[in-house]
Amino acid sequence: MPKPGLSPTSSTGILPGMPSTALPSVWVAQVESQLLDEEKVLTWLETDLDTQLYFSAGLVVVTNKRLLATAEKDLTWQGWPYRPGLTLARYDHAGIGSIELLDEDSLLAAWHYTLGSSAAAGRLVEQFTQQLNYRLTGEQPPPPAQARCPKCQRVLDVPLLPGEEECAACREESQIPPSTWTLFRLWRFAKPYKLRLLTGFLLTLGSTAAAMVPPYMTMPLMDNVLIPYQNGKPIDVDLVVFYLTGLLGAAILAWMLSWTRTYMLALVSERIGADLRTAAYEHLLKLSHAYFGGKRTGDLMARIGSETDRLNMFLSLHLLDFATDVLMIGMTVVILVSIDPWLAVVTLVPLPIIGWLIHMVRDRLRTGFEKVDRAWAEVTSVLADTIPGVRVVKAFAQEKREATRFRAANERNREVNDRVNKVWSLFTPTVTLLTEIGLLVVWIFGIWQVSRDEITVGVLTAFLAYISRFYMRLDSMSRIVSFTQKAAAGTKRIFEILDHVSSVPEPAHPAHLPVVEGRIQLCDVGFRYGTRSVTRDININIEPGEMVGLVGHSGSGKSTIVNLICRFYDVTEGAILLDGVDIRTLPVAEYRKHIGLVLQEPFLFFGTIAENIAYGKPDANREEIVAAARAAHAHEFILRLTHGYDSLVGERGQALSGGERQRISIARALLIDPRILILDEATSSVDTTTEKEIQKALENLVRGRTTIAIAHRLSTLRDANRLIVLDRGSIVEVGNHAELMGREGHYYRLYQAQARNVDIEGDLRRPEVERKVEEGRE
Repeated sequence: MPKPGLSPTSSTGILPGMPSTALPSVWVAQVESQLLDEEKVLTWLETDLDTQLYFSAGLVVVTNKRLLATAEKDLTWQGWPYRPGLTLARYDHAGIGSIELLDEDSLLAAWHYTLGSSAAAGRLVEQFTQQLNYRLTGEQPPPPAQARCPKCQRVLDVPLLPGEEECAACREESQIPPSTWTLFRLWRFAKPYKLRLLTGFLLTLGSTAAAMVPPYMTMPLMDNVLIPYQNGKPIDVDLVVFYLTGLLGAAILAWMLSWTRTYMLALVSERIGADLRTAAYEHLLKLSHAYFGGKRTGDLMARIGSETDRLNMFLSLHLLDFATDVLMIGMTVVILVSIDPWLAVVTLVPLPIIGWLIHMVRDRLRTGFEKVDRAWAEVTSVLADTIPGVRVVKAFAQEKREATRFRAANERNREVNDRVNKVWSLFTPTVTLLTEIGLLVVWIFGIWQVSRDEITVGVLTAFLAYISRFYMRLDSMSRIVSFTQKAAAGTKRIFEILDHVSSVPEPAHPAHLPVVEGRIQLCDVGFRYGTRSVTRDININIEPGEMVGLVGHSGSGKSTIVNLICRFYDVTEGAILLDGVDIRTLPVAEYRKHIGLVLQEPFLFFGTIAENIAYGKPDANREEIVAAARAAHAHEFILRLTHGYDSLVGERGQALSGGERQRISIARALLIDPRILILDEATSSVDTTTEKEIQKALENLVRGRTTIAIAHRLSTLRDANRLIVLDRGSIVEVGNHAELMGREGHYYRLYQAQARNVDIEGDLRRPEVERKVEEGRE
C-alpha cells in the first residue's frame, strides 16, 4: 500500500488547487520509501539522459515540501527542501532539454532529457516555482493560463503533448470522411463562368425535353396506326409521315442541343480545373518552409496533378450526366403520372430501396476513396524520393530495398482499392437487379390493366419506353455515386492546401523601402521549431557593405539565422530590421528581391544555362547574362560546351560538375544585383582547385554588398570584417580573425581543429552545465 503522500486524496500542506499526478508504476515503491510524513507528490519528470548525454533513466519529483531526484545508475536519492534563494531553471537546444537547480552561489544539480518530455519539464518548473513561493510567502499563484489548441483555438482541459499540433477534436475532424457538400466549395472557381453554366443548364433542359418526345410519340403510332391496321383498317400514310417526322426532328434537336451543351460545359470544366490547379500551386509557393518540411513531394504532386484531373473528369462528364439524369427522371415522373397515376406509383416502388442503398454505400465509398488517394500519394512519394536520388540508390546497391519499398506501397494501394471495389461491386449489380424487378412489376400490372381495358396497348408501350429510360437513368445515377465520392475526397485534399495559412504571412499594412542600403539588425532574436529552441537572444548589427561570417559547429544555429534573415521562417522572439524597418512589415517578394542567395548545393532547373542564370531576372538580355557569367568565372567553361549558353543542364544540373553548378549559381545571384548577399557553405562541397575558382567569383560578388557568409573552411572567412561565433543557438564570441585567435576561445579551438584535421566537436559541445555541476560539487 502506498503512503498517504501518494494518495490522490491526501491534501495536507498542498498548494490549494494543485493537482496530484500519478507516478509511473516502476518508480512508486522507490518514491514511497523517500516520502516524509504528510508529504505528497505534486508532479514529476522522468529524465532519459545522464550528465554525459547518454541514455539513462532518472526521476525528478516536486512534492509539497521539497525537490527529490535520483538516477537509474546509482539509485541514490537527493532532496532539496524549499528555502530562499533556490531557483529551478529550464532551457533546451538542438533536441536536448536541461533543468538546473541553483542557489545564490552555485549550481546544485542538473538533469537532461530529450524534448519528448518537454511538457512534463515545463510543468515541473512551474509547480516548483509556485510551491516555493507559496511555502515561503503564502501568496496564492495566479490562475493557470488556459491551454488552447493552436489550430482551432479551443480551450483544452489537458495541454498538448510535445509534437502534437492539434487537439483531439481537430484530429477527429480530420478523420471525418469528406462530405459531398465539399464539392460546393468549387463554386468559388465556377462563379466567373456562371453565365456559361446557366446556358449549359438551359441546353441540358432543352436536350432532355427533346429526348422525352420519342417515347410519347409511340402511343399514337400504336393506337392510331398499328393496332387499327391489325384490325383491318388501312394505314394513313400522311399520319405515319407526320409521326416519324416528329420522331426524327426530336432526335436531331436533342443531338444538336446535347452536343452544344457537352462542348460548352467541357470548356467550362477545363477552365475551372485549370484555375483550381493554378490557385493551389500559387498558394503552395506562398507557404513557408515549415509547411514543406512536414509534407512529401509525391503527395503534393498527386494533389495538384491527379486530384485536379479527377475533378475535371467529374465536372465535364459525370456532373453533366448527373444533371441530365435528374432532369430525365423528373420529367419522366411527371409524364408517367399524367398518363396513368396508378401505373406511375408501381413504377416508383424500387426508388426508396435504391435511395436507401445509395445512402448506406455513400459513406463507405467516401472513406474508401480518401484512403485510396492517400495510398496512391504514398506510391508517388516513393517514386519522387527514388528517381531524383537514383545515383545514391545505385551507389549503395539498394535497388532491391527500394523495389521492396515500392512493392509494399503498391500493395497497400491494391489492398485499399480491393476494399472499395468489394463494396462497389456488390452495390452496382444490386441496383441493376432492383430496376429489372421494377420493370417486371410494371409489365405485370400493365398487362392486368390492359386486360381490364383500363389502358391501351399504346399507353403500355409508351410507359415501358419511359420506364426503360427511367431505370436506365436511375442506374446511371447510382453509378455516379462512386465518381461523386472520388471528387469529394479529391476536393478535400486540394482545399487542405488552399486552407493552410502560411506561417510567414504578408503584412496587412505593408511598408515599402524605395532605396535599400543593406543595414541588417537582429534584435533579441529567438526562434523555436515546435517545442525545440534553436536560437535565443541573438543581437547582431551589420552595416551596409560589411561582410560578416557566421562560425560554429553543426547545429549551432548558423543556417537558422540565415533562414530568418531570408524570412523563410519568422522569428518567435524579437525582430529583424532592414534599414530600421521590421522585415515582417515588408511585402515578402519585394523584400527577397534585395537578397542574393548562394547555397551549398545549388539547384538548377531543367533548361539552358542562360535560362538558369537569368532565373531571378527573366527579362535579362544576352549581354547581361554573359557579363554575370564572366564575373562568376563561368564564361570559359560555358563556351566549351557544345551549345554554349544554350546547352541544356539536365534535371537539377546533372550535366554539370559541382563547381560548374556553383558558378552558375553565383552568376544567377550576380545578375539580380542584390544589396544583401548570403553565402551558405558556398565552397564546402568542392575540391581545393575548384574552391579557388569559386573564391575569385565570390570576390566579385561580395564587393559593395552586405554579405553574410557561412563557411565550413574557416580560412575562407579570414577577410570578413567580423566573425560571429555561435554555440548552442547563442552568440559566444564576436571579432575579426586576429582578435578571436588571440582570445583562444571557441573560434581558436575550431580553427586549430581544422588545422590539425581533428574533430573536437565533442569538446566544444561539452555542456556548460556539466562544468557548473563540477564546480558546485567542489
